[in-house]
Amino acid sequence: MLDLDTIVRAPFVGQLLPAAQRAVAARAVLRRYDAGQVLWTAGDRLPGLVIVLEGRVRVVREARGRQHVVHTEGPGGTLGEVPLFAGGPAPATAIAAEDTRCVLVPREAIDAAIVAEPSTAWLLLQRLAERVRALVERLNRLGFETTIIRLAGFLVAHAEKRGGRAYVTGVTQTALAQELGTVREVVVRALRTLRERGLVASAGRGRLLLTDLAALRDLVATARD
Repeated sequence: MLDLDTIVRAPFVGQLLPAAQRAVAARAVLRRYDAGQVLWTAGDRLPGLVIVLEGRVRVVREARGRQHVVHTEGPGGTLGEVPLFAGGPAPATAIAAEDTRCVLVPREAIDAAIVAEPSTAWLLLQRLAERVRALVERLNRLGFETTIIRLAGFLVAHAEKRGGRAYVTGVTQTALAQELGTVREVVVRALRTLRERGLVASAGRGRLLLTDLAALRDLVATARD
C-alpha cells in the first residue's frame, strides 16, 4: 500500500473523492525509471493505469526507423488509458525523458475506486477526452503550421510549464525533431532562424536560452490567430 499523502500529490488522484483515493492507494505500486529507460514497448500488455508523479514520459510511435512523439506527460499525467478501456496491447512505446517516478494503478484498483465513488468514472472519461482533444490539436499543428511555429510553440509551452523559466534543458535536436514530427535537419534550420531573430540562444549541449520569451509568444499567437 502506498502512503496516501504521496499518491494524492498527483493532480489526477487529488481530484478523486477520499474513498476512491484510499482504494487507489491500497493497490497502487510505485515505479522508478532512469532517463532513457523504456516503461513499455508498443505491443506489450499493460496491467493498469500509470500516473506520473515526478519527471516526464514521452509516448512514441516508430515507423521506418523514425520515432514520432504522440504525447508527453509530466507530473499528474496519465498513461495507458487505451488498453485500460479498450483492452488489447499498448499502441505505443513509453520512454522516460528524464528521471521519473510513476504510480502503477492496477485495473482492480480502478474498479474498486469506481465502486467506492462512481464519480471516478467521469474523471477518467474527462482525462480520456482531454487526451483526444490534445491529439486533435497536435494533428492540426502538424498539418497547418510551419516547423518554426511548432518549434516556437513547443519552447513557449516548455517554459510556461516551468513557471516562465527562460532555460530549456535536456532537449536534443533529435528529440525536438521527434516532438515536432519532422527530421533533425529541419529542426537545425528552424533553430538557426530563431537565433538569427534574437529569440533563442545556445547555452551548451542540450540547453537553449529563450532570450525573448514575449516575442516567442507573440510569434506563436500571431500564427495561430
